[in-house]
Amino acid sequence: MNLLFMKKYAIVILLFTTYSFCSAQKLTKYVDSFLGTGGHGHTYPGATVPFGMVQLSPDNGTEGWDWSSGYHYSSDSIAGFSHTHLSGTGIGDWCDISVMPVLYFVTTEKPKYSFKHSNELASPGYYKVKLDNGISAEFTATERIGFHRYQFPDKQNSIQFDLGFAINWDKATENMIELQKDGIIVGYRYSTGWAKGQKVYFAVKSNHPPQVWAVYNDTTGKPTGTQRAYYGKKLKAEVTYGTHNIIEMKIALSNVSIENAIKELKQNPTINFEAAKKLAEAKWENELSKIKIVSNDKEVLTKFYTAMYHTCLAPVIHSDADGTYQTHDNKKLKFTKGKNKYTVFSQWDVFRALNPLFTFTQNDRLPDMINSMLQLYDDNGLLPVWDLSTWEANTMTGYHSIPIIADAMLKNIKGFDYNKAYEAMRKSAFQNQRGTQEYIKYGYLPQDKAGWSVTVTLEYAYDDWCIAQVAKKLNNKKDYNLFMARSNSYKKLFDTSSGFMRAKNSDGNFVEPFDPLKSEHGFEGQYVEGTAWQHSFFVPHDVDGLENLYGGKEKLVQKLDALFSSTSELHGDNVSADVSGLIGQYAHGNEPSHHIIYMYTALGYPQKAAEKIKLVADSLYKVGPEGLSGNDDCGQMSAWIIWTMLGMYPMNPASGEYVFGYPLINEASIKLPNNKSLILKVNKIKKHGEAARIYKITLNGKDIPVLSIKHKDILQGGLLSLEVYE
Repeated sequence: MNLLFMKKYAIVILLFTTYSFCSAQKLTKYVDSFLGTGGHGHTYPGATVPFGMVQLSPDNGTEGWDWSSGYHYSSDSIAGFSHTHLSGTGIGDWCDISVMPVLYFVTTEKPKYSFKHSNELASPGYYKVKLDNGISAEFTATERIGFHRYQFPDKQNSIQFDLGFAINWDKATENMIELQKDGIIVGYRYSTGWAKGQKVYFAVKSNHPPQVWAVYNDTTGKPTGTQRAYYGKKLKAEVTYGTHNIIEMKIALSNVSIENAIKELKQNPTINFEAAKKLAEAKWENELSKIKIVSNDKEVLTKFYTAMYHTCLAPVIHSDADGTYQTHDNKKLKFTKGKNKYTVFSQWDVFRALNPLFTFTQNDRLPDMINSMLQLYDDNGLLPVWDLSTWEANTMTGYHSIPIIADAMLKNIKGFDYNKAYEAMRKSAFQNQRGTQEYIKYGYLPQDKAGWSVTVTLEYAYDDWCIAQVAKKLNNKKDYNLFMARSNSYKKLFDTSSGFMRAKNSDGNFVEPFDPLKSEHGFEGQYVEGTAWQHSFFVPHDVDGLENLYGGKEKLVQKLDALFSSTSELHGDNVSADVSGLIGQYAHGNEPSHHIIYMYTALGYPQKAAEKIKLVADSLYKVGPEGLSGNDDCGQMSAWIIWTMLGMYPMNPASGEYVFGYPLINEASIKLPNNKSLILKVNKIKKHGEAARIYKITLNGKDIPVLSIKHKDILQGGLLSLEVYE
């Protein structure tokens, strides 16, 4: 076959495949909004648009870890529908501005009404439930407005606004609510929880004017007075709207002021519920269509597009339409470096797979996200570790804004100041907290100086490697050498006798006794949310160096095999619930394991990678509420299965390379940020005696190694063909 014929053949395949993708049905039909709402997934089923400020979703009113999003599928009652929610996190917060339709005025009790899941419906941008009392509630959203539609069983109606409502970690500190003369209800809720100093302002406009208005102090259950405006810590307002059985409301949010919430409400005065619902559906269809896959298995399509949906739920818009935002310490500022300022940066989770995915799917939003991180650097003094409503929660280990920003810089993504970014990265690497100075002094973090010392050392070493690559790009040779040396810190914790990364004290001796199955949830542990088994493989930047520590490739592969064949038993008095989805000691329900399978390919064993990928995808990703094996963590768990179904993964998230695994789809069309497309074509054959694996890869007719593909090569577009033994 000559080269000209091959090129023509590839073009025909491209045209035919593009046509078949374009003629497919709507992709939103494959999204299951309830996937992950059971088990430990911690997702919510409510209405939102991609990365929107409003997440309008039901709350069960139940305390507990599995109610971190406010809702868990095991519950059969609803206490309210609030406007802000976190998706897949391991800590709960928000659930601000709770609204509940009721049949009559409730004075002393919080309403909590039963429902059946058979009367519940959700799709991207839409949620509906019929309560057992006969009230039907529907919701949709735009970026900053929640749309409500309630249908009552008769012409008696009442709607409650509960500003004192709180679950889990969040508690209201100050409320205000006011019925203005024009019938608009306004107010605010200040709270403290995981995020300190949080403030949410709101404005409500209904399709009928309020007729009866009463406000109660939640602690006494008695009316607070007859005025229009009320102030308190736990206010509950109830409103009736005459003899109408259908009530529609728009509730606009602002993190800055009531005036901005009103302004947002009046921006599009003619948009109604149905128009907002169609607009939300169109926005979701646009997001999902960025990667179109072909599969004969509906469950595969559901897993893939629900995962795509979940990757667009964080971070979320925090600034108002005019760019203003308010900090946790009451500074009202303006975001001038982009269109939207974002919050909910779960960096320990998402740097691994979600943000590398964003360099394809969210190339237009990514500069705003990075500028938001740099704005937090300006406002708080350091890049975010875990930003929530501008509060630095400092949750988890590492300084993982660095690999996110480094990945974007090394891929030449524009729209932010590279020199400012490098300044911020470098400052994080020399901060005076989180064990950083001790890590620099000893070349590792001693356990007698700070907890989680092994995880911290390994993650700082990786982040330092990322800084080194950026320094090299910026022609800073001195810093390149400095941070490359620091990136080898992991070697100081390797124990040749056990084959594990182990904690040392400041005297240079390993901490005794040692138990590789021990998982301590508290700060006294040596490994955060895991055991020595999962964390000992976190050297994604230097697999060759790790191989040398083990005494050769074969011995490292044997250790990887032992990871999967080991007992799933965990030891410790306070074992972390995050260590879930266990296959041996491989824990897919938590992030430290996510890159490990792809080390097999990097070491020359693609058949072992294929075997484990199929095992994880089949057993730990399912359809239905309990479809996730652990917290989705703002989309990281979902990003893993997206990459994996496509047959590759960013094993080293800032390397600009994607290591091949084993594709789980037949075809895919990926929209690239340069207006090109990559067509992924998978040809699977059965061959006796051959283990399942990718055995040949061509990019636009040219053979490439069955190892990895570079970001810059994907950006060329064209046809990527994978020949696979199944």
